[in-house]
Amino acid sequence: MLVKFAVTNYRGFAQRIEWDLSKPSNYSFNTFAIKNGIIKNGILYGPNGSGKSNFALSLFDIVNHLSQRWRPSDYYNNFVFAGKPTSLVSFEYTFRFGQDELYYTYKKGFTGIIRSEKLLVNGNLVFSRTEGTQLELSSEYPIDSAVRSNLSDNVNNVSIVNFLLATYPLPANHYLFRLQEFVNSMLWFRCLEQREFIGLVSAPINLDEYIIKEGLVKDFSSFLQRVSEQTFNFVTPAKGDRVLQCIFNSNKVTFDSIASTGTHSLMLLYYWIKQMSGASFVFIDEFDAFYHYDLSYKVCKELFLLDNCQIFTSSHNTYLMTNDLLRPDCNFIINNNKIKPLTDCTDKELRFGHNIEKLFRGKAFTL
Repeated sequence: MLVKFAVTNYRGFAQRIEWDLSKPSNYSFNTFAIKNGIIKNGILYGPNGSGKSNFALSLFDIVNHLSQRWRPSDYYNNFVFAGKPTSLVSFEYTFRFGQDELYYTYKKGFTGIIRSEKLLVNGNLVFSRTEGTQLELSSEYPIDSAVRSNLSDNVNNVSIVNFLLATYPLPANHYLFRLQEFVNSMLWFRCLEQREFIGLVSAPINLDEYIIKEGLVKDFSSFLQRVSEQTFNFVTPAKGDRVLQCIFNSNKVTFDSIASTGTHSLMLLYYWIKQMSGASFVFIDEFDAFYHYDLSYKVCKELFLLDNCQIFTSSHNTYLMTNDLLRPDCNFIINNNKIKPLTDCTDKELRFGHNIEKLFRGKAFTL
């Protein structure tokens, strides 16, 4: 699980900003949101321009060099904080896999080239490489001087993590495999003017074709009814069909032509929920941009019931800021280069009976 993340000099974050998921409060309600002492579910709130989207993107940078999953081609545009364009961007991750805690940090320039990299496991150094210095490497991985020199120079921008994974035979539960598996299973997505995603799968997919091919037409119809109370009479697809169709008064129309923007967004969410059985960490950016406030609540209920992975969203919808859905320590505020849970934004003891949305709107929480 992801325990902590910090980034420095990335896009709008000139200074270091840290997100700590390792300090849940001792609430007895909605305990599903906590797993092994780590916050598993949460919502990130913040005003426009506070950095919700950019922070989530920075968290998924690790996918771009440890994984072969798909990412946007323009990802490294505007990568470095504009005020310090020649400085490096620093990324820091803390993971927990069973009894092992991994601290992985690296720095990149504006083109995405790795300039330094370090990994510690349970406080012990596994490797450390910085430009212009000799590679430090644990005796667990013996290499000859020529290879060590090449890795120190690292002119072909190879991640030391990927090098060790490709070079040494390791047991199935080894911490490097656990790290690789987690990163390969991370997923970020959003559906605004256009659909975008990072991680988990290797290429974009046609949603109509996916639902038809997997035999999920009835299941998709049931999902729409359950979360949005919309009823669509879908045509049973024939062999070779690639487009979903609905029946209205004996007439067939394509689902795409009659579905609202919000329903199209639900279709994308449905697809990703089906993939989340293999996910490790999911972040949905502005997930409810086209949703009614009550639909947003029902969607969150659906998402947070998934137990196998950490799932977080960002939102402007304070209707979701309720103890009926989550807990105060799982609602985060981002602003002014800080991220804190509501519990750390007030001296007031927050209990189940409190209307935290009303408190939030009354400016009871300050970073």
